[in-house]
Order: sequence, then structure tokens, then C-alpha cells
Amino acid sequence: MKYKLKRWEVALLTGFAVALLMGAWLDREQAALADRVIRLHVIANSDSEADQELKYQVRDRILTEAAALYQPGDGLQQVRRSMEDNLAMLARAGREVVEEQGYDYPVSASLERTWFPTKKYTDFALPAGNYTALRIVVGEGRGENWWCVAFPPLCLGSVSETVDEAAAAGNFTPEQVSLITGESGGYVIKFKAIELWEEFKKMWE
Repeated sequence: MKYKLKRWEVALLTGFAVALLMGAWLDREQAALADRVIRLHVIANSDSEADQELKYQVRDRILTEAAALYQPGDGLQQVRRSMEDNLAMLARAGREVVEEQGYDYPVSASLERTWFPTKKYTDFALPAGNYTALRIVVGEGRGENWWCVAFPPLCLGSVSETVDEAAAAGNFTPEQVSLITGESGGYVIKFKAIELWEEFKKMWE
């Protein structure tokens, strides 16, 4: 005798199948972006007002130094290798800023695979997920984080011009430009869906 699925069972299985398909699509969207950017993750010594201000000064120096490590048209792997080869220099640059401000904190620099939440900046946004990140730790690294993008240099100068340049160099597809800048509409909903999906996956890891 054949078993006939109840209506609620059909609905449950259909919903599960849709969730899997949507999850696969969200994974591809986030992974495609992650393969084209290197995030910047700066961690302050503490949450004191002085240490937080110092974090921003270190951030500005690191953004400038990192942007000088590659040429227009360089791909992510070229930029990654250049950053890996210059981690000691980047740490020294951060340390110089610390010393100029009268502090004696150590500064470390590393390239790591790091999970980021959905982050909206003034003119663009990036979805939650794992990204390669240039991680800068000031002192004990117990303060509030600062996240942005080291490559392409979206956190330096005009974002619209930088995005256009990145697209021209092949770092972003037209669809990705529309997505991260909100031109396609609904990107906040899409990014929230990606974040919820990433959180769901982490629960089962």
C-alpha cells in the first residue's frame, strides 16, 4: 500500500527544498563577492575614547599603505600575495602611528579568513559571510572592531569612482556593483537573507 503524503508534509518538504535552493543561491552570491575583495579588520587596544581614536588613526595609515601595494588591474590573488609579503611593513606602519601618538602598544598584521556581519557603509554595503581579511590588532586587541575594505580601496576617496574603477578592472561584475551600491533595489533584504542563512549554517557546523 502506497503512503500518501499529508498536505502539511508536502508543504514542509516543499519549504525545505525551497530553503535549500535559496541557501545555495545566497552562498553563491556571497562567495562571488568574497572572491573579489579583501576586507580590513582593525581592533583597538580597548574601548577607551583615546584608544578608539588611535584605532582610526591606525586605520587611515593602513588603508593608505595597503592601497600602495598594488596597481590598477591587479587581481585579488596578486594583491593577497603582495599583502602577505608586506605584513611586517604594515605592522610597522601601524606601530609608527601608535608611537607618534605617545603610546607603546604593539601592532600585529595578518591575513586571515574571518567572518563578518552584514555591514552598511555610507555608499555601499557587503553581506555577512567569510572573507579574506587584513587583520590589524593594536595592543591587547580588546576594543571595538572597525571593518571596511582594503581591496578594492572602497574606504578611500569617492566610493562611486572606486567602484567604477573596480568594475572596469574586472574586480566586480555589473550585477555586483548594482548589488553592493543598492542600485538594484532590495539589497538590504538580500543581505539580511544571506546573514540569516550564514547563521543557520553555523548552527549545524
